[in-house]
Amino acid sequence: MDSKPTPFDIDAPLGDARAIIRRNPDDLSEVEMIEASWGSNPRFTGGIEYRFIRAEGKTFPSARCLIPCSEFHMRAAGGKRYRVTLDSGNFFYLAGVWEPAMADWPVCYRVITVYANSDISDYQERHGAIIHRRQVMQWLDATVPETELLAIQPAHTFFVEEMKGARAGKPGAQRRLAL
Repeated sequence: MDSKPTPFDIDAPLGDARAIIRRNPDDLSEVEMIEASWGSNPRFTGGIEYRFIRAEGKTFPSARCLIPCSEFHMRAAGGKRYRVTLDSGNFFYLAGVWEPAMADWPVCYRVITVYANSDISDYQERHGAIIHRRQVMQWLDATVPETELLAIQPAHTFFVEEMKGARAGKPGAQRRLAL
């Protein structure tokens, strides 16, 4: 499994596998990186593909995970695609929740979303909740209230650029992942 943060593409297919970070359910003193599939198994959700979960009005006391990212991709009205990075250039994590394997569906995860900040709101209404590197253990261990971690990011947090031509599907160089 690759230990580098990679672009997160909201257009990736259901079941797309990638690395997530979580507390080991068999030994909660251990943090582990595992491969998980994106989205809940539609067989167990009435045929609906759940890939995201809204933060508002919900709590996440267990099964928390982090999805390492170098950037995320989004599609705005009109079909234009955009690459979004932190303005600082650092990699980050998307807050998520994981679900155990069921039947023939592997361990999976969903991304927790928040309302878009002012950098993103011209393109779409929501985006994945950002967990900064300094907040990793706060999210995994629930040591800080969720409302503080799953907050709308301040203005000038993100750099947004349109993805054009051949670059639209090819991520740039990645840095190694560090917890």
